[in-house]
Amino acid sequence: DGSLYVDNLRSARATLVYILKGGGPEVWEPRFTYHGFRYIELTGYPGQPDLGALEGRVVHDAMEKAGEWESSHPLLNRIHSNIYWGIRGNYRSIPTDCPQRDEKQGWLGDRSVVSLSESYLFDVAAFYTKWIQDIEDAQRPTGSIPDVAPTYWVLYNDGIVWPSTFVLATQMVHRQYGDRRIIERHYPAMKKWVDYMRQFLKDGIMPRNTYGDWCVPPEDPKLIHSKDPARITAGALLSTAYYHQMVKFVSANARMLGRNEDADELDRLAAQLRDAFLRTWYRREEARFDNGTQTSSVLPLAFDMVPGEDRQRVFERLVEKIQKESDNHVGVGLVGAQWLMRTLSDNGRPDVAFAIATQTTYPGWGYMVEKGATTIWELWNGDTADPAMNSMNHVMQIGDLAVWMYEYLAGIRPDPEKPGFRHVNIRPYPVEGLTFVKAAHHSLYGPISSSWTRSGRTLQMEVAIPPNTSATIWVPATARVTESGGLKPARVEQGYTVFEAGSGTYRFTAE
Repeated sequence: DGSLYVDNLRSARATLVYILKGGGPEVWEPRFTYHGFRYIELTGYPGQPDLGALEGRVVHDAMEKAGEWESSHPLLNRIHSNIYWGIRGNYRSIPTDCPQRDEKQGWLGDRSVVSLSESYLFDVAAFYTKWIQDIEDAQRPTGSIPDVAPTYWVLYNDGIVWPSTFVLATQMVHRQYGDRRIIERHYPAMKKWVDYMRQFLKDGIMPRNTYGDWCVPPEDPKLIHSKDPARITAGALLSTAYYHQMVKFVSANARMLGRNEDADELDRLAAQLRDAFLRTWYRREEARFDNGTQTSSVLPLAFDMVPGEDRQRVFERLVEKIQKESDNHVGVGLVGAQWLMRTLSDNGRPDVAFAIATQTTYPGWGYMVEKGATTIWELWNGDTADPAMNSMNHVMQIGDLAVWMYEYLAGIRPDPEKPGFRHVNIRPYPVEGLTFVKAAHHSLYGPISSSWTRSGRTLQMEVAIPPNTSATIWVPATARVTESGGLKPARVEQGYTVFEAGSGTYRFTAE
């Protein structure tokens, strides 16, 4: 009806009152608050305001832009833009969940793998180094880590998934920026948390879970949370899988630091967790876990918990679930969304990930765009859900989508053995439905770029590698692949012609 929608702001008034002095031009702006909004209502203005009467300013922490991404698909470009603006509007010395309602908190779960997505858009090294310290500062002497940091909201629930961001964000800073010091600095606190959580184990299962797979697409468009048991992943399954993965990460950190006794102990714990997980939830005959939700298969695949001989069957069952039961739509909440797109692509089905990303019907990121969104919603059904919890700018549902855009469609990713992009792996996935993708990431060594264009049966690819780095470049073709400067291929592998290269610009043609 043309009026402002403010029901979802809850108790936040989101109102500024300024009394004009009169007698001449006046300029005023708020200094001690900020608001997240798309539209405003102006009352009491003397006369008819012109376009210069009001100016909206985007206020956020000053971080350099770290990436560009573009494709031949307008919807994906718009989704990338929505991700960019949603993240940018949630930087306030801490990574907030939302910029508008009575919350604006540093929820850990919202930024688990999303922090990795952010690193391709902004230089977040200093920002996350600071927030990781905030998390450690909030750790209790027992080892307990809160769900929100700083702890303006005091929530020590000891669920595994939200506190695990302490480990995941630390891994991100090391992976993307090559900062070993962050591992050295925070290893004792990470190990303390892992040790603290062991007390809750019951026969190798971690029962501690607070939020489940938060905000799974509900069956009723007015619901906030699904009530359908077939859509809901067991909380203990999520927590056991996550605890297993965090134990593995902390073990790897221990080995990196030469703490081999710690690493051996943690490796034994991870093996026990995996055994208990499989014993409790794996339905081998049906190639699924528990009730077969998308997330219940995504996590064990992503975390390498599936028996090797069964991995392909479990993955094919997941694809069948997505294609036949979900009609190529997301069926995951915050937790599953952190791993969905990469799991599909790592196991040979980037086409399914592309189909999910480009859906314009509910639920999906494209559906948000179709309904006019300019950022990422909190709920997949944000246009119809109850306003009690329905933010229109909430980064948590980004999941690993931006990571997938940069690391898979464009193919830019760091070598885990040489973090910080000291060695770069360029391996694009040119899925059907795209004729070009081009992207750049501004690493500590300089800009890295990767672009590919397909016309008929010809694929052209251009890669730029900065000084003092090296790269392994995977060209997605195996016949008649040439490089303009005469670079010779090292090998052919998995449908790619692979080149080893130093710094420079390389242009490839495959016919």
